[in-house]
Amino acid sequence: MLNRRHLRIKVLQILYAYFQTEDRDAYRSEKELMRSIEKMYELYLFYLLVFEEQVRFAEKRIEERQNKVRPTQDDLNPNRKFADNRIFKHLTLNVDLKRQSEFHKINWVGAVENDLMKKLFLYLSESEIYTTYMGNGQNSFEDDRQFAVSIFKTEIANFELLHDFFENKSIYWLDDIDLVCSMVLKTIKLIPENGDINMPILTLYKDEADERAFTETLFRKTVQDDEKNDKLIQQLTDNWELDRIAKMDIILLKMALTEFTALTSVPKKVTLNEYIEISKFYSTPKSQVFINGILDKAVEMLDKDGKVKKTGRGLIN
Repeated sequence: MLNRRHLRIKVLQILYAYFQTEDRDAYRSEKELMRSIEKMYELYLFYLLVFEEQVRFAEKRIEERQNKVRPTQDDLNPNRKFADNRIFKHLTLNVDLKRQSEFHKINWVGAVENDLMKKLFLYLSESEIYTTYMGNGQNSFEDDRQFAVSIFKTEIANFELLHDFFENKSIYWLDDIDLVCSMVLKTIKLIPENGDINMPILTLYKDEADERAFTETLFRKTVQDDEKNDKLIQQLTDNWELDRIAKMDIILLKMALTEFTALTSVPKKVTLNEYIEISKFYSTPKSQVFINGILDKAVEMLDKDGKVKKTGRGLIN
């Protein structure tokens, strides 16, 4: 499920590309923005479907060993713990996951995909987490869940060949992986012990209409108020030339100014804290202090001019 910070980052990415382009088209950029957000759900589905594919290869290995010319007792009586993992079974049979995957046309069908899933299975089956799980002698739902969480967090989420595959699918997905993986882990932790396969998987938005409106307003108003925000930033930076300031910092400042004045339901402190945090990962090492100082001055100036109007309980600050 998306959070507001990730929506801000998505807007930041599209705005950076938009302002770098001479032939600017706000309508086209906004469509690209919303498409990049929607595609995150496809990444979530891809990850959830990995478990079914791993079970398929586990079953195939068991079958091949049983069909050997001279099978051993271990071959004839295999350890089926991985293949019978209750969490994997739930995700394989889950009605909503199947429906969403079919609707979005997401699957691991194809020669490249099949080879990737096989390599992942071989990688997992050689991991310490796998070996410990297969030999711990336990047979409980919570043991299965804990294994699913551990193997996903430690091995699947960090499998470089998966990252390469996703990067080729979408230029945005590498930035989305952390959030999507947290969605997968949350899904695993919510699976009920009764195995209800009708339990819905997560949605992309908590409140789609509200979050889409937030995203669209933030993008549109930042673009529309570009010249006005340029002038304000020049005032706030003691008339520095804008080309002396990192381009990413300028865009972050413009987005924050837009939130202060156009998004009345977002508290000022939230806006301030969010853009300082985002700057730590997307701009220069000194950006955090710089943006904090400029936005403090901006709030004071905008408040004095009556341009910051926040509505709703607890939103004055």
